[in-house]
Amino acid sequence: MEQIAFITGATSGIGKATALLLAKKGFKIIINGRRKGLLQRLARELCTLSNSEPLQLVFDVRDSDAVNSAINSLPEAWKNITLLINNAGLAAGFEPLHEGDYSDWNRMIDTNIKGIAYVTKAVVKQMISNQRGHIINVSSIAGKEAYPNGNVYCASKHAVEGLTRAMRLDFLKYNIKVGSIAPGMVNTEFSTVRFHGDKNRADDVYTGMQPLLAEDVAEAILFMATRPPHVNIDDMLIMPTAQGSARDVFRK
Repeated sequence: MEQIAFITGATSGIGKATALLLAKKGFKIIINGRRKGLLQRLARELCTLSNSEPLQLVFDVRDSDAVNSAINSLPEAWKNITLLINNAGLAAGFEPLHEGDYSDWNRMIDTNIKGIAYVTKAVVKQMISNQRGHIINVSSIAGKEAYPNGNVYCASKHAVEGLTRAMRLDFLKYNIKVGSIAPGMVNTEFSTVRFHGDKNRADDVYTGMQPLLAEDVAEAILFMATRPPHVNIDDMLIMPTAQGSARDVFRK
């Protein structure tokens, strides 16, 4: 049976690594992102790994109209998405709550929570019609534990965890799998985005320890996505060996 995977936030990090790995494993790939140039570059890479050219969808998951327009206009050959990976997400800012920036808060809430809801609502309609499908939401250790200065980001990822559990129940009768994966520290653009482009500050986050790589998380997502039909991985926590909790990190 043809497997079509739709990955949001695919232009870098975990999304990109997952797209490349799934393409190697024979999935047809739909990639989404806001940065058209990076999406096109990834599409060229994917073409070298698969006999099927990927479908590119350039939109911001925060824009419900853009989400619906893109999903509703899918070519017939791409409509039957079997795997949705809600990967688009970010942290913005790292201050105590009383010093936080409203625009950072709105960006995180709109992307991390509402973006998942918008995309899932648009995609799951066809899954319900087909009585099959699999949805994997990319959460975070911040969805399981809070840490100082994490406030709204932690709240948004706790919401992802709650949303995942609720979706699992909503879609249970339609034979649709739902699960989440919660990575600890991963060396991607994450910290650079959080610190508003301050690369030096971002690099300091990983000083003296070995964080996860995007490819490590992609391999875990592949495992979740390729279990037998009767098996659903509801919740996976994946951490670097050097990280024991959201706050406890061993640095050499």
